[in-house]
Amino acid sequence: MNIGAGSRRRAAARLLATAVLTTAACVTGQLTAGSGTVQAAVRPGFTDAGVPRASQAGKDAGVPRASQAGKDGGVPGASRVGADLAATWPKASQALLEPLIAGAQDAWGRPVDCRRAKCVALTFDDGPGLYTDALLRHLKAHRARATFFVVGQNVAAYPAVLRRTVAAGHEIGGHTWSHADLTRLPAAAVRSEFARTDHAIKAVTGLVPRIIRPPYGALNGSVRMQTTRPMVMWSVDTLDWLHRDSAKVTKKALKSVRPGSIVLFHDIHPTTVQAMPRILTTLSARGYSFVTVSQLFGGKPPRLVYSGASSML
Repeated sequence: MNIGAGSRRRAAARLLATAVLTTAACVTGQLTAGSGTVQAAVRPGFTDAGVPRASQAGKDAGVPRASQAGKDGGVPGASRVGADLAATWPKASQALLEPLIAGAQDAWGRPVDCRRAKCVALTFDDGPGLYTDALLRHLKAHRARATFFVVGQNVAAYPAVLRRTVAAGHEIGGHTWSHADLTRLPAAAVRSEFARTDHAIKAVTGLVPRIIRPPYGALNGSVRMQTTRPMVMWSVDTLDWLHRDSAKVTKKALKSVRPGSIVLFHDIHPTTVQAMPRILTTLSARGYSFVTVSQLFGGKPPRLVYSGASSML
C-alpha cells in the first residue's frame, strides 16, 4: 500500500463514521445529503482467500453480460424489477406505523419484538465462497439467522453454496455483480450491476433480493435513485477485512454490539469464520436474538438508507 492510498482509506473511514452518525440521527434513516457521497473505508480485493474472480462466471451460469447496459442493465425485463419490488412493500405512511419485527420469529419459532428484545443482525459480505459452508454450520449450531450480501460473480461460481444458505433460512441481499464502487459508474452501469446480480440470484434460488448493500458503503444520490430497494449499511464494522485476525475480530464485535446493531463481517476470510463460535456463544449468553436485516426493520419502506435500528426509531 502506498502512502496516498493509505491516506485515502483513513479519510474514507472518517467519512463513513460521520455518515453513520448522521443517518442514525434521522427519524426515518433517510439519506439527508441527497447529492453527497457516503464512502466506507476501501477494502482489499474481495476475491482473495481462494475466491476466484470468475471472469467467465456469468457465462457459465447463464447470466447475461452487460453489453446492453444502456438498455435495462443488460437483463431482459430489468426495467420492471424496481417497480415489481416496490409493489411488494407497504406504503410508507403505513410501514412507518408498524412495530419492529412485526410477526418475526427467532430460530426456535418464538415471536421476537425488537423494541423490547435485544436483537442483532449479523451480516456477511462478498460471498458465497470457500468458507461459507463452515460459517453456515456455526450459525446452525447456535440457531442464528443472518443476512448475506452476495456478489453476483461469486453466486455464479458457487451456486450450490448459495442454495444451501437460502435453505438454512438466511436472508440474501444484493452486493452488485463485480463489487465495483458504484459512485464511480454511470447510472446505466449501476443498474446493470444490480440487475445482473438479481438475475444470477434468481437463477440459482428463484428469489430476487429485497435489500442491497453498496460495495465499500459507497453511496450518493445518483446511485440511490437507481433502485427502489433499501440500501443497508452497518453500525458495527468488525474490520475483519483489515485485520484478518480472529482474536481482533472477536474483540471488536463483542465490544461494539448493542441492541439493534447491524454488524459487518465478510465470509470470504477464514479468520472471520474462525471467530464466529466465540462471538455467537458470547452474544447468546448476553441475551441477544440473531435476526435478519429485514426482521430487524420489520416492513420499513424502500428508498431509505439504514445503518442500525436507531436510524428508524
